[in-house]
Amino acid sequence: MKVTVVAGNPKPGSRTLNAAVLLSNLIAGRDPDHVIDVTALGVGLLGWGDAAVSASVETVATSDLVVVASPTFKAAYTGLLKLFLDQFATGNGMKGVTAVPLMLGAGPAHFLAPELLLKPVLVELGATVPCQGLYVNDKTFDDPAAYQGWLDQWGEIVRRNAGPTHES
Repeated sequence: MKVTVVAGNPKPGSRTLNAAVLLSNLIAGRDPDHVIDVTALGVGLLGWGDAAVSASVETVATSDLVVVASPTFKAAYTGLLKLFLDQFATGNGMKGVTAVPLMLGAGPAHFLAPELLLKPVLVELGATVPCQGLYVNDKTFDDPAAYQGWLDQWGEIVRRNAGPTHES
């Protein structure tokens, strides 16, 4: 299974990135094959055809499992993540990819943000999202126990769904 993490936090090396890596590790039982810290793509996200952005899009599109993570920004996911997701073709840009929407926030007010805001975009791009999106408090992002309830309910379903569909 080819596993990729995408973190759309404007801060490099963020808690969001660390949370996504932790979640992918808890799901797959190992470190991800690829980590895309979207902020590192810089101004290439503002247009079309940038080589680094295209390579990152290809990495995601050929992955079996992708954890897509964002902090909660103004009650939604970040504009930086949106710029990256806009690089994918509608309907089939993530065809065959199992995606897990993950968002971090400071409190329970935006608990449904991954489900209501990020998941529909991933589905629009052709990803299969067989589970409820996950919201983690940014104070407990590095505690595996913060993910356990979600893993108990959805972990096996995600693993089965993400079984190898692409050549690695």
